[in-house]
Amino acid sequence: MRLTDIGTVKKIMEQNGIHFRKSLGQNFLISESVPRRIAEAGAGKNVLEIGPGIGTLTRELSARSERVVAVEIDSSLIPVLGQTLADCPNVSVVNEDIMKLDLPAFLVEQFGDAPISVCANLPYYITTPILMHLLESDVQFAQITVMIQREVADRICAAPGSAAYGAITPAVAYYGKAEKLFRVPPGAFLPAPKVESVVIRILPHAEPPVETADPARLRRIIRAAFAQRRKTLVNALSAEFPALGKERIAAILTVCGIDKGIRGEKLSLAEFAAIERELFRLKNNC
Repeated sequence: MRLTDIGTVKKIMEQNGIHFRKSLGQNFLISESVPRRIAEAGAGKNVLEIGPGIGTLTRELSARSERVVAVEIDSSLIPVLGQTLADCPNVSVVNEDIMKLDLPAFLVEQFGDAPISVCANLPYYITTPILMHLLESDVQFAQITVMIQREVADRICAAPGSAAYGAITPAVAYYGKAEKLFRVPPGAFLPAPKVESVVIRILPHAEPPVETADPARLRRIIRAAFAQRRKTLVNALSAEFPALGKERIAAILTVCGIDKGIRGEKLSLAEFAAIERELFRLKNNC
């Protein structure tokens, strides 16, 4: 069964009375090479796939892995996957919303304590929430390989001070090292999206690259710094921590060796972490 053949895809959908659901960001791969390249980059012994669609990438993962668990939110696709993956005994399909799963418990249930790789074609509309859900889950993934919108990939892999640098850049960097693997044109999908896609890989750190007193507060500082990009960091953080006031925030930056007139988009992860540690010290001493 060639799931990258347009005629085959349309026939499967017609036979099962299903339609592309824009609300779920459904774009099915119709390229022969793309799902193979994604699987070659992201497959491991045990794989968690998110949003298998009709199973195009799933079949490639099945051929390269011992066990694949595919989580699909769209219940109308479950019988379709039963057909397209009928000859893949190492694949289990779970009809759940990945965002509502207790990931540590779910993954222990599915894989025990074995290392797990994530490999997926993520829906554009919920890419960032899913990535952060994975990274913040306390699960030590072997790797996370996902296809996402190029604009988001640019932000994740951006350098401090660049136009693409955003809150997600240091947020992801705290958990792992991200790299772009290859681009995917709109024509590789049915229906074709209006944007280009990029496959990225995130290799989680064994230990965080920076020291923090409270990772949740670090995320809060990062979000505040980018909430209003035109504001200086002093103004942005004083809005998030009003009890401290601008003068004390400015003093914290000075202690950290950071220019008081700087904007958040210029700061590295290490500088954000330094601010978080000083905030913690100040909170405990005041």
